[in-house]
Amino acid sequence: MLIQKYTPLWVQHFQELKLEFQNALYSLNFKIEHVGSTSVVGLAAKPIIDIDIIYYNELDFQKIKEKLINIGYFHNGDQGIPGREVFKRKNNLEKHSIMDKHMHHLYVCINDSEELKRHLIFRDFLRENDLAKEEYQKLKIDIAKETKQDRKKYAALKEILAKEFIQSIIDKSKNII
Repeated sequence: MLIQKYTPLWVQHFQELKLEFQNALYSLNFKIEHVGSTSVVGLAAKPIIDIDIIYYNELDFQKIKEKLINIGYFHNGDQGIPGREVFKRKNNLEKHSIMDKHMHHLYVCINDSEELKRHLIFRDFLRENDLAKEEYQKLKIDIAKETKQDRKKYAALKEILAKEFIQSIIDKSKNII
């Protein structure tokens, strides 16, 4: 199944990945956040850990990029979303015991990035609001059924159908702040 029942293992997987990134970036000023559906306790999700590495000085991006390349990633640009740089694992001959074990999406964002703010606002709102979490979960399950569990079709349809839901959460949160 594309969407799986929540498991606390996702938090453990994030912690294992986070430790690897902390070790690789130890000399820099950064923060690492678990975002996306796997970061919300009780929320069914695709079993892919979404990670945001946050930096505070524009000059640090190049240093982070170099260190991520050194541990087997490549920079895949912002993929059309300003303020969110995407990094993917290379097809390395030697597999890393953690990085290649846990499926994950890696993003690098400057601390004042609008996309980072969206990630954190949405995550935090779902963590605090069971009704919104249930609505979002139902939406994702319905999309998975409609697309017959096809990952690419799911992603495309979710982009369309979930966008309005996510924006409504962002808007509600801005009104609360």
